[in-house]
Amino acid sequence: MNQTFSLLFYVKKAKQNAKGESPIYLRITIDGKATEISVKRTVKPAQWNAAAQKVNGHTESVKMMNQYLKTFEQQVHNAHHELMKDGSLVTSETLKNKLTGKNEKGRMLIPIFQDHNRRMEALVGKEYAKGTLTRYKTCLGHTQEFLKWKFNVSDIEITQIDHAFISDFEFFLRTEKACANNSAVKYIKNFGKIIRICMANKWLTYDPFLCYDSKFVEVQRQFLDEAELFALENKEFEIERIAQVRDIFLFSCYTGLAYIDTRNLKRENIGIGIDGTKWIFTNRQKTKTASNIPLLPQAEQIIEKYRKHLQCEITGRLLPVLSNQKMNSYLKEIADLCKIKKDLTFHIARHTFATTVTLSNGVSIESVSKMLGHKSIKTTQHYAKILDVKVSEDMKDLKVKLLNKEKLNHEKIRIQGS
Repeated sequence: MNQTFSLLFYVKKAKQNAKGESPIYLRITIDGKATEISVKRTVKPAQWNAAAQKVNGHTESVKMMNQYLKTFEQQVHNAHHELMKDGSLVTSETLKNKLTGKNEKGRMLIPIFQDHNRRMEALVGKEYAKGTLTRYKTCLGHTQEFLKWKFNVSDIEITQIDHAFISDFEFFLRTEKACANNSAVKYIKNFGKIIRICMANKWLTYDPFLCYDSKFVEVQRQFLDEAELFALENKEFEIERIAQVRDIFLFSCYTGLAYIDTRNLKRENIGIGIDGTKWIFTNRQKTKTASNIPLLPQAEQIIEKYRKHLQCEITGRLLPVLSNQKMNSYLKEIADLCKIKKDLTFHIARHTFATTVTLSNGVSIESVSKMLGHKSIKTTQHYAKILDVKVSEDMKDLKVKLLNKEKLNHEKIRIQGS
């Protein structure tokens, strides 16, 4: 990255000592931004040659002074070269810090980010899901690429991160990395956690996210409608592995459990609920929130079908769940065989439970939210918004009620008038 870089020695005439001498300063200017540093030497203002930036005279002391200034200037050039060579962000301030030794105290962004990721990795399976760690590692990679793209540096002091940095980073994600809106916003929010760590440790006094405003765009969630669910349930498969994947997908359709939570289920997760029937008692791996679900007959039949499956007996798990990659691969085949046009993935089963199985059949949104293990009912409301069929049915019921009320009122008026 090309930079403008200039040095200027000058005398601060207003600051004179008892001998009538003024201090010599060096002004460092990089890309129009200047800072000054004392060279720790003084001179009588009348002896200073501003044009030549040296002391006039031929005495030994004058020669030594001018030689010192040349040496000091060379040190500045050497420090500038070192910063460029190290891939550090070069500004007048960072160069001054390099010369004064303050740069050693500066905290750099990448080591802080890496330390966060190391700590998170140690807590995977305890406090964090593996997918969360993967997202932060990807965000770190994007951050390093952005620093190279924008500043041609490998790292940056956290004090250099401002609102413009955040805006430029988001622009980089949307353009250079071709991230969709929600992906870009998610990475920026991940980066925001690193900034909050810096703020909490008082390494930053200014929040660069102040006034930052980017929002998630609501994504239309896919789910199976009643006809598609019926087709899937009643399709006979000759290949056992395909039938097995279909059954486990249906189990999720009737329990609302995500892939990892279905995979982790064990026999001890099945118990007797408050109503005396069988329930699933588990905690979502993603949010650690309780997810207690009464077993519908369809789900109970699938559990019974695989009770003596060899894989279940060996692992102690409730169902013989394959890897997520294999499940999704086989679900593509299943969709083709059932003539389902949607891009079938395992997570669609959870959406199907929330919409077609529960909300569409009059289960309250509060109950659905609790079974899904959502921390906020706002998350569940996303499913309610897409149920146009349910809205239509509710409005039909309302029209009938209003029509009946209108008839009743007319009848009252007629009786009163007779």
